[in-house]
Amino acid sequence: ASEGVAPVERDSLLEVQRALGVDGSEAARQLLASSRPGAARAQHEPSFPVEDLTARFEEPRAEVRARVRSLLDRPTMAPMEEPVRADYRERVFEWLQELAAAGFGGLAFPEDAGGAGDPEAFAVAFETLAEGDLSLLIKFGVQFGLFGGSVHNLGDAEQQEQWLPRIASADLPGCFAMTETSHGSNVADLETTATFDPETQEFVVHSPSPGATKNYIGNAAVHGRMATVFAQLVTQGQEHGVHAVLVPIRDESGRPMPGVSIEDDGLKIGLNGVDNGRIRFEEVRVPRRNLLARFARVAEDGSYSSPISSPSARFFTMLGTLVGGRVSVAAAANTVAKKALWIAVRYANRRRQFGPPGEPEFALLDYLSHQERLLPRLARTVALHFALRDLIDRYARVAQGPAEGMGRAGHERAARELETRAAGLKAVATWHGSDTIQECREACGGQGYLAENQFGAMRADADIFTTFEGDNTVLLQLVAKGLLSDYRKQFGDMTVRRAVSYAAARARDELTERLPSWPSRLDDETVRSREFQGRLLEVRERQLLGGLARRLKRRLDDGMDSSRAVVEVQDHMIELARAHVERQIYDAFVVGIDASVPVLQPILERLRALFVLDLLERDRGWFLEHGVLSGSATQSLRTSVNSLLAELRPDAEALVSCWSFPEQWVTAPIAR
Repeated sequence: ASEGVAPVERDSLLEVQRALGVDGSEAARQLLASSRPGAARAQHEPSFPVEDLTARFEEPRAEVRARVRSLLDRPTMAPMEEPVRADYRERVFEWLQELAAAGFGGLAFPEDAGGAGDPEAFAVAFETLAEGDLSLLIKFGVQFGLFGGSVHNLGDAEQQEQWLPRIASADLPGCFAMTETSHGSNVADLETTATFDPETQEFVVHSPSPGATKNYIGNAAVHGRMATVFAQLVTQGQEHGVHAVLVPIRDESGRPMPGVSIEDDGLKIGLNGVDNGRIRFEEVRVPRRNLLARFARVAEDGSYSSPISSPSARFFTMLGTLVGGRVSVAAAANTVAKKALWIAVRYANRRRQFGPPGEPEFALLDYLSHQERLLPRLARTVALHFALRDLIDRYARVAQGPAEGMGRAGHERAARELETRAAGLKAVATWHGSDTIQECREACGGQGYLAENQFGAMRADADIFTTFEGDNTVLLQLVAKGLLSDYRKQFGDMTVRRAVSYAAARARDELTERLPSWPSRLDDETVRSREFQGRLLEVRERQLLGGLARRLKRRLDDGMDSSRAVVEVQDHMIELARAHVERQIYDAFVVGIDASVPVLQPILERLRALFVLDLLERDRGWFLEHGVLSGSATQSLRTSVNSLLAELRPDAEALVSCWSFPEQWVTAPIAR
């Protein structure tokens, strides 16, 4: 090994070896090895027809996606490089006007009000816009989804006809003013008031304290001229809970209206093309007809009426305007995850590092550790793709009203189920989006830290997805409460204590009945099977539900207030909700696979198996603690995961290539 090396060089190398803690001829050989031969990018023939899977991912409404991408690729909508915030805001507003001029603003609005009456197309357009600038995405959602959606969902026919055409055309930029400085998720306790004055036939909208300031309101800082303000409705000395009132906040020249104070929220971590602001109201008067009147009316004498007699049901109907936003944000978060994976997987197939001396270096994606970072997240993204397609379909059907033969009760039940499903999927999908962007950034090393490779902007802009349209932790608690409520409904007129007690016993019995018997060692075919994976997800969810019910029962039996009891078991509630949502994702994925053409099913089945095994591995401690799996069985999970990673590695780049993006919006040089 030392042939041709001068003694002084040899002594120096030996000293370096000792300092580094290495020794022997192998270290010297590697130091002195000649340069490696170059290698072409790793090429693999995909095991599936790429065109067919691309078409499958474009379903439904491929034509809507194509129209959106065509717009995003216009020269007028090219990305801005290092924009000044004021210029960025104006450019995003111009882009919004282009989308409105192309007819996208009114997609979900009723035809009687000049819209297309197509909520599915709106959700698909929103999802596709996430392939471009996320500030535009949020501006679009605020204007047409939240502001326009509030008038659409809460306004009567006359109000819809009056306001929606101007909203759809972006002629009337507006805001959705729900969140307050002191009350975000707790909408029921908002402080802003709307008090009816029968003498002037006006509502007086007022912010009684600094905490009542409407905060983080999109479109407020610069462009908004009207806001849907959520406030406590007061008439004839009685409070009727939170209702929505249209309040002009700027005149035609852009100056704040009398009594309206507006501040800029300032520079944010991301989404600086959106003009978020704070709004306060000082005895601002608006006409009686500005109360959105589909579910509540105030007569000239101040008398209040509503077709929904229950105050709690009326409140949750008001909050129904948020469902579309949660559906859309969940789908958008998964789109951003796809974009991050598109860049990271393609780079990992090109970038080479280390390998046998004298031979070409390995591609990053050839390393098991790198496959573990990217491929399970790829599988989870595809699983969420099908779950979110199912969610959009459910949203569209509910938004279009009762189906023939469903009846009002059936439609209301479907709406409640949609709200719970949207809350859970929004939480899981947005957390997945943030996690995937970060892991993809790290997997690309220093190259991932360069702004030109897009991870920084994606990470900054998508980070807020986890807390707006509902904080994820709060949303999962709502899912868990819904599961407990569903159980309680099965028990008729029982008290809360008896219902919880019965639910705990029933869940325990059902678990015993359903717990399968598996050998201590599992073969690969069993571990990958739908029967094994589906049953384990079901067992986990049911046992978590039973355990939660038992924990609540102990506290109620000890005389604890039910609200305090819920606070003490929040950790359990969140785990239950996560397990429930992941089981729903699995079910939707299976349905999506079965609905795919046979030639695509093998690759989708491998992704399904990896998606679930990744979940089971993450929770293997729980399965061991509860005696569902043995230690040997959990080792089988790892063996099967490694086998699946090896099988999917040749298909990885082909899989991400099935996702289409507007060319000028996916510009990372490392992926080209």
